[in-house]
Amino acid sequence: MNNYFVILAAGKSKRFHKKIAKQFYKYKNKDIIDHSFEKSINSKLFKKILIVTNNLNHFKKKKYPKLIKIIKGGKERSDSSLKALKYLKRYKPKNVFIHDAARPDFSIKLLKNIEKHLKKNKAVIPVIPSKDSIKYKIKTQIFNLDRKNSFLTQTPQAFRFKELYNLAIKQKNKITDEATLFINQDYKIKFIPGENQNNKITYFNDIKSSKTFFGIGFDIHKLVINKKLYLGGIKIPFHSGLEGHSDGDVILHAITDAILGATRKKDIGTYFPNTKKFKNIKSSKILKPIIDNLNRSNFSINNLDINLICEQPRVSKYREKIINSISKLMNLNKDKINLKGKTVEKLGLIGKEKAIACEVIISITKYD
Repeated sequence: MNNYFVILAAGKSKRFHKKIAKQFYKYKNKDIIDHSFEKSINSKLFKKILIVTNNLNHFKKKKYPKLIKIIKGGKERSDSSLKALKYLKRYKPKNVFIHDAARPDFSIKLLKNIEKHLKKNKAVIPVIPSKDSIKYKIKTQIFNLDRKNSFLTQTPQAFRFKELYNLAIKQKNKITDEATLFINQDYKIKFIPGENQNNKITYFNDIKSSKTFFGIGFDIHKLVINKKLYLGGIKIPFHSGLEGHSDGDVILHAITDAILGATRKKDIGTYFPNTKKFKNIKSSKILKPIIDNLNRSNFSINNLDINLICEQPRVSKYREKIINSISKLMNLNKDKINLKGKTVEKLGLIGKEKAIACEVIISITKYD
């Protein structure tokens, strides 16, 4: 495969941040630019990957594979692109892919699809339909464009190197993408479906800021005869119930503590101490204000994993009912809830059917 990949990363990103260029901003635990060259490497489609930048010092801090080359960029995007093409000419490439570093969310599948279509075409451009109505201004007049016939171009854009080089070397005006060179000369372009997630990061708000947290909850109560047993908010037919200041529902208690742990809000005893006020309170009433606060604070629950630890009753018999109850109490999709039954091989109080325990792990994400 005589393919070469160019990543344009020479912009100053003044619209993004005053102090840091967007290509070096941390996104999904790595620099934005890192997503592009890592995917291009992992695709195994390219002989060489060329990064064009005006911040050479940034790249001196890390070690890169030999197939990555780094060169200084130009003042404008089109200048940097032309510099890349001039540099690559010595390698006599057949095909070249040009990509903006500000698009970190393209997939390897897209790269392979572009490469497949490039075998029979001289230019392959990924596009997506416009989601918005588009207006076009000519002097003082405003025109509506037919959205059905309008689409947005993305990168990577791929070309036969020779054709692109010959057009770029003659181009004197600024261009915003390489497809423009082919369009201006009325050259044939193969447009293929792009990816909706392959958005260009321009402004700081283009990056959806979110953080994921995890919490662990645990509870255990003794079983006492002639008391109602509540698990997950429902009454379970059983000869004994769970002793406690409340109704003793170990599942709801463990869920509550897991949420408090994930949100760094201490523990269940802080908000519902063993006082007369909360004597015999239903555990669903303990859980509700904790859930309400979670929602008000812009948290979203990703999943809930529950281990109910007991010899009896058998969890499999009541699993669906308990999950349905938790789903309703938490206003949470059932697909996000998992309930497992665990025994302790007849060991200890739980093994002797004198106690029931529960442990919960929750994953939540906070959105700005």
